[in-house]
Amino acid sequence: MSNLPTELKYAASHEWIRDNGDGTVTLGITDFAQEQLGDVVFVELPEVGREVSAGEEFSVVESVKAASDIYASVGGEVVEVNEQLQDSPELINESPFAEGWICKLKLADAAELDALLSAEDYAERVAEEG
Repeated sequence: MSNLPTELKYAASHEWIRDNGDGTVTLGITDFAQEQLGDVVFVELPEVGREVSAGEEFSVVESVKAASDIYASVGGEVVEVNEQLQDSPELINESPFAEGWICKLKLADAAELDALLSAEDYAERVAEEG
């Protein structure tokens, strides 16, 4: 399995979540997810100000192989989107855990972070899928 940053939390639906420590989180898709998609050619970003609930589809990532819904692993308000993805969607392939982030949310309930997977648990889940 590819390198999984241990400071992140993960969802079974292959999104990662970084707690920014200021009541916001950054969301993106995992290296495993981008490998499964192939070359990303378009990212539909959510609107700033949109309220999302945990488990709700908030973005779409399109690749040469498929389009995939991206789900909010926690609820909150979209406070920032990664505008770089409009011109360079390949950042998701090149740097899924850094430059390829999708959006930042202001958390509605920080306790939702506790329900997410650790890097180790996520790696086990991916291994079972493989």
